[in-house]
Amino acid sequence: MGRDAGVPLRGAAPTHGERHGNPLESLLDRRYTGGFRGWKAVEQGEAQERRKVHFRGRVQGVGFRYTVRGVAARFAVTGYVRNLPDGRVLLVAEGSSGELDRFLRAVSTAMDRYIDRFHETVGGATGEFGYFEIRY
Repeated sequence: MGRDAGVPLRGAAPTHGERHGNPLESLLDRRYTGGFRGWKAVEQGEAQERRKVHFRGRVQGVGFRYTVRGVAARFAVTGYVRNLPDGRVLLVAEGSSGELDRFLRAVSTAMDRYIDRFHETVGGATGEFGYFEIRY
């Protein structure tokens, strides 16, 4: 009750400047965005980029979007995931190159049995996203 499927709840929102036990946290500036939107984390000092990934396979009706949102909550990424009318799933994420690599690797590991192939494009980040969400 009170949980959004696929997104682990975290402790109370940290105050400004507070750090958590995760050693990677020292590289991150994390802000709670409120509600069930999770954590917005931005790596400081690294150029941000945007990745757009189209997944093909049995990627709709298997909890793909909810799993991706749950995985995203563990990484310093923002963006969205949504189903497309042609049966593919579109993932758009922004973050540092290294964080996006780790995030997409985790998505591939979690959903590998459903993904037949994917197409990824890389571009400049726009900063338009405040968190990672499922779009409908």
